[in-house]
Amino acid sequence: MNPSGSIVKLENDRWLEELGQDLVHAAYLRGSFVLRSGRTSNYYFDKYLFETKPSILRRIATALAEMTPDNVDRIAGPELGAVPLVTAISLEIGTPFVIVKKGQKGYATGNRVEGELYPAERVLLVEDVLTTGGAAIDSAAVLRAEKVSVTDVLCVVDREEGAEQNLAAEGLQLHALFTRRTLDL
Repeated sequence: MNPSGSIVKLENDRWLEELGQDLVHAAYLRGSFVLRSGRTSNYYFDKYLFETKPSILRRIATALAEMTPDNVDRIAGPELGAVPLVTAISLEIGTPFVIVKKGQKGYATGNRVEGELYPAERVLLVEDVLTTGGAAIDSAAVLRAEKVSVTDVLCVVDREEGAEQNLAAEGLQLHALFTRRTLDL
């Protein structure tokens, strides 16, 4: 995205199409799956099957970096799935990142956010695969409790099952690299 907030179109549509095909080939599974939302689905995107492949993760980071607003101070990702993504994007663009933990631990700092985060910073939340957006909403609430601004969520795949609407209800705008439709699923 540019500073005014509009999404920058990726310049090479063929490159993006090939990335989508590689993503589907690596991580798209058919069967019966119970999702984090509690819903049952006949397909699943296994984020670890694409995030652990450097050739795919590197290209996803490049694409997501192009979609990252210029005016963010920090990027954030919930543990564990988004950690490889925020790490790769951070290395790509040089913007520091934080990790949002699922819960407080009873040891060390006990913080829900790991890494440096300061009040009034503009934070971009990054996610892997979204269905209803529940985990992103939870992470945004944790970040907002730290007095930072979170207005945008960037994800690799939007399953188009309510995440965009649920995020909008929380004042969050979703930007997906791919959707179920764009991947022809």
